[in-house]
Amino acid sequence: QVQLVESGGGLVQAGGSLRLSCAASGSAFSINRMGWYRQAPGKQRELVAYITSGGITNYVDSVKGRFTISRDIAKNTVYLQMISLKPEDTAVYYCNANAWYGSRRSDYWGQGTQVTVSS
Repeated sequence: QVQLVESGGGLVQAGGSLRLSCAASGSAFSINRMGWYRQAPGKQRELVAYITSGGITNYVDSVKGRFTISRDIAKNTVYLQMISLKPEDTAVYYCNANAWYGSRRSDYWGQGTQVTVSS
């Protein structure tokens, strides 16, 4: 199994910055892709950004130019640097890892971290 532990959420004023971290742990796993999703009250969970094992990144249009996803391969950790935050970025942010564990590829989720942006 793969465990994901997130950190870095909080309350920030509009225009501010936050950095989220997500560390993956376990044994005998190989990460295919890691990313961040978010879910605001009353809305569906949406993909924010991901980074593949080959370093390819992708972002939802609403965060392009403001959010940057990166990774530390040695630490099995992915980061989401968020700048110029807007109230509409308020949501619970979930780390996701798509990983091989043995012969099975599965999605794993963190517990979520709250990001609140005040206007």
